[in-house]
Amino acid sequence: MTLPETAKIPFGGDYNPEQWPEQVWDDDYRLFDAARIDTLTLGVFDWALLQPAEDVYDFTLLDQIVERASAEGRAICLATGTGAHPAWLARAHPEVTRVDFEGRRHRFGQRHNSCPSSPVVRRLSAELARRIARRYAGNPSIIAWHIGNEFGGACYCDRCAEGFRDWLRAKYTTLEALNAAWYTTFWSHTFTAWEEIEPPSALTEHWRGPDHTAFQGITLDYLRFMSDAMLACFLGEKAALRESSVEVPVTTNFMGMYRPIDYHRWAAHLDFASWDNYPPDDCSQARMALTHDLMRGLNGGQPFWLMEQTPSVTACRDVNPLKRPGVLRLWSWQAVAHGADAVLFFQMRASRGACEKYHGAVIGHAGRSDTRVFREVAELGEELDRLGGATLGARTPARVAVLFDWDSWWALEISDGPSRLLRYQQIVLSYYQALWEAAVDVDVVGVTADLSRYDVVVAPALHLLKGDLPERLEAVARRGGSVVTTFLSGRVDEHDQAFLMDVPGPLGQLMGVRVDEWDAREPEYANPVLLETPGARLQVDSMLIFELVIPQGAETVGTYQADFYAGTPAVTRNAFGAGHGWYVGAGLDQAGVTWVVRRVLESHELVGPYADVPGLETATRVTSEGQRLLFLLNHNNGPVDCTAHRAGVDLLSGAHIECGQPMRLDARGVMVLRQSPGGTDNQIHPYG
Repeated sequence: MTLPETAKIPFGGDYNPEQWPEQVWDDDYRLFDAARIDTLTLGVFDWALLQPAEDVYDFTLLDQIVERASAEGRAICLATGTGAHPAWLARAHPEVTRVDFEGRRHRFGQRHNSCPSSPVVRRLSAELARRIARRYAGNPSIIAWHIGNEFGGACYCDRCAEGFRDWLRAKYTTLEALNAAWYTTFWSHTFTAWEEIEPPSALTEHWRGPDHTAFQGITLDYLRFMSDAMLACFLGEKAALRESSVEVPVTTNFMGMYRPIDYHRWAAHLDFASWDNYPPDDCSQARMALTHDLMRGLNGGQPFWLMEQTPSVTACRDVNPLKRPGVLRLWSWQAVAHGADAVLFFQMRASRGACEKYHGAVIGHAGRSDTRVFREVAELGEELDRLGGATLGARTPARVAVLFDWDSWWALEISDGPSRLLRYQQIVLSYYQALWEAAVDVDVVGVTADLSRYDVVVAPALHLLKGDLPERLEAVARRGGSVVTTFLSGRVDEHDQAFLMDVPGPLGQLMGVRVDEWDAREPEYANPVLLETPGARLQVDSMLIFELVIPQGAETVGTYQADFYAGTPAVTRNAFGAGHGWYVGAGLDQAGVTWVVRRVLESHELVGPYADVPGLETATRVTSEGQRLLFLLNHNNGPVDCTAHRAGVDLLSGAHIECGQPMRLDARGVMVLRQSPGGTDNQIHPYG
């Protein structure tokens, strides 16, 4: 992967001057100067403007926009304009609009409405990208290309059905192999011709929505196919850009933990990852950190761009909380702490109409510079200027990994049984929350990632196992590491077929347990679990899922306290090689998850020095020269006091900090400590 070359963290975001008369641009650039805005994302939704008819292209306005931004000294992330197709395209080629899950052909409207299998859409979007690159590739202000916008959704049209069959032929080669993978002897589903295969929808395999399917194998493969079909659209535009622009890096904006697209399938095709951070509420600090780490982990820990965030409010939810004073700065620095090498906003100036007119913006409808939001943006811009390039390219030296797997996500949530109430994202987040509170640096990686440098690997709800992952997890424990997994792990293979062996399947030897039965209950029901190790004891609740764990060499760490399986193991630890496999068979509450994770971290002396300071987040980045940067982020509404564990200089204030010196962070305060070598913090080791 290749990041854009910049002297400092790019600061700015989406700018849509095509929505405004040119005299407004003068005001905008004056305000950009005041806010230290140095980077603009241009042309994201310009398809209708640039191509008003199939055989007509008009770059007059975009020429003016790009020329003005260049003349004003702004770096440009130039989009291909294909974020939404134009009305004339849907009228001339009605087949380009999507067919939804219920089988309805959509008409022109909204933005995510293009069939990803449409040859017309692929041809015309690639041609627009080709012409844009040919026209602007020589402009030195353009530091990145931006393809499309927030790829997503699904289509179930006849063209996608044909594409699905072609995808299946390439994957399985023969119908015999496909029938075996999908277990089609069940319910007389054996396919005797490729043409018999239909996309799984409300009209075929599904009932009560996309998660209720009679054949998980068919639905799982369609999810994979749709992710690949959208990737093909991206790749078509990227190839067109590369005809004229070989060096400028290419990206598209991901949406974090977005279920419909497997970003691990996309990662190798992006020159750098970028994503849009719109948390569901204003108290999702750990969730945001998890997603930042996921984006950074897509390609071996390389930094990413924060492509979009709101400076104040979103407009797409039923309730849209305002970012409190200081939160804009705090969340921006959190992104940098976890690997962001750009801090960008949506949007620069608030739209006057349509569905985003109340979406937050750096510049509001009145165009004022004396609003609280604008002042906070300007103050952040000044801080980033002072920071310069100190963090660019710096990596995170994590010794703990969390496995995140879209196949397991899909397979778990489309499974019939044992519980429809389980949500993969929430399970992963609960374990990440415990790591976040323990103040450790974490890589969130895919199941094919190299695990050789991690002391602890946490794999919650690793439902679907593929490739050599079980052997690589065993290798982690064999050399002295710890592997933590949970209920419903090791259940099915890559085709979503159950392993013909004791649960947890290929993980059984590492975990030293077997599971013959499992219980699922309504959310109001809780079974207490007593957790015990020498020197640590806690009773917590478990909910939703309760596996009846039978030790096969593992020692019991937690026991159920109720029902007919009272006194039986709920949590176990198994000695394996020089390390351990931890198995959590119950849906522990957050206190229980935190207890287990803390015991694992303690065994490796990985608990961070600020773990017991509530609301204080820490993250580390290490530059290519070996310089250690420690970020301290106070998520509390009031000040927090702590003690420096290593001497350093705060790059934001210039203050010199001595080891053992008391430190106070104001409410929502941030420190970036460039630390001196030495000290007692044993989390750090060279990235490699």
